[in-house]
Amino acid sequence: MNSYQQQAQPQDTHSKVLGYLLWIFGFTGSHRFYYGRPVTGTIWFCTLGLLGIGWLIDLFLIPKMDSEADLRFHAGPLDYSLAWILLTFLGIFGVHRMYQGKWISGVIYAFTGGLFLLGVLYDFWTLNTQVSLKNVQARA
Repeated sequence: MNSYQQQAQPQDTHSKVLGYLLWIFGFTGSHRFYYGRPVTGTIWFCTLGLLGIGWLIDLFLIPKMDSEADLRFHAGPLDYSLAWILLTFLGIFGVHRMYQGKWISGVIYAFTGGLFLLGVLYDFWTLNTQVSLKNVQARA
């Protein structure tokens, strides 16, 4: 297999298992944020998964969202699933930022409650891109 064929094959950046675990709380939009869909994640959060209908439909859409995320985001030394777990459960303490090597903002988050929760919200919108960028920089 030549290097072009290796680059053409998507790497498994996101986990279906974690996607389905987040889907259980999907009425909050967490699985949609995880797969890099912040707009619909926000809509799901504000409407409780489109009153449960969108949440139920997503049960069948997760494999497609997973494969699309694998194509959009770059694999590398930082693990998307771990970054998302850290953001979800320890976001106000900045642990997900420290994991990415962003120590200064991580410490600021720790002392300000995730920069008064606004920083955590920003990271829900952009974490996939942040990790992808760090992974590309690590390869260079």
